[in-house]
Amino acid sequence: MDKISIIVPCYNEEEAMPIFYQEIIKVANEMKKVEFEFIFINDGSKDNTLQVARELHEYDKRVRYISMSRNFGKEAGMLAGLEAARGDYIAIMDVDLQDPPYLIKEMYDTLKNEDYDCVATRRVSREGEPPIRSFFARCYYKLINKISNTEIVDGARDFRLMSRQMVDSILEVKEYNRFSKGIFSWVGYNTKWLEYKNVERVAGTTKWSFWKLFLYSLESIIAFSTVPLSIAAILGILFCLVAFIMIVVIITKTLTVGDPVAGWPSLVCIIFFVSGVQLFCLGVMGQYLAKTYLEVKNRPIYIVKETEESKCKR
Repeated sequence: MDKISIIVPCYNEEEAMPIFYQEIIKVANEMKKVEFEFIFINDGSKDNTLQVARELHEYDKRVRYISMSRNFGKEAGMLAGLEAARGDYIAIMDVDLQDPPYLIKEMYDTLKNEDYDCVATRRVSREGEPPIRSFFARCYYKLINKISNTEIVDGARDFRLMSRQMVDSILEVKEYNRFSKGIFSWVGYNTKWLEYKNVERVAGTTKWSFWKLFLYSLESIIAFSTVPLSIAAILGILFCLVAFIMIVVIITKTLTVGDPVAGWPSLVCIIFFVSGVQLFCLGVMGQYLAKTYLEVKNRPIYIVKETEESKCKR
């Protein structure tokens, strides 16, 4: 009998967890020939998320949980779940039911009967999302796919069902600064995409502000593209050429007109502009250096405080 592991990262999701559990159990009951385990990742929540996970485990031993020592972020939570999963097939889902549980059956049937290693989902609409966020999201996907060799599908969700072989390959990627959508694509394997319309949260509020999404997009660009470094180098060459031309112009003007002082306001503006470009280039290089610094420190990506197994041993 095949076993499916459902990984569910949670941060302050005490309201959504019981609702999610009821919905995913309906799917599990329909798939009688498949064994399930549900792994809730408590990512340093400040509400009763951990207590709800404990109660669900007491009620249903198929429910497992991992509680972090603090908030490490969704990427760390997903990695913790992948490392703990025991299934032949592994799925990642959001607890807010924006990832429809009923798709699990179709995903499993596809992996069993067709030549695919992963069935992933993508949103074809952004209903209910602020227009400004939708606009920047579309711009981001266009940009990342132009500057990176790793394809990031527009509207791609973390919600997917993967074979054990693919998950093992993902776990071989040990980098500290993780962008899972890029890693899923980078490891390869045959992926089938299921499209669905955006679904509103069943409870609670989103933990992703516009600023957090912006920083997350920067993480992905730095993780999967070196084009910003090339842009900095090209700008340096370009301004060197401009400076050389301006030197020739100034020397010629001084020899012919004899007025080297005229034009100082424009010169000040140019100095400020060039200085800004230099600081921008230094900032780009600084970001790459900072990520390298975090990698070489080799700190753990997450720290586990409690699991259902350690709780039983106490």
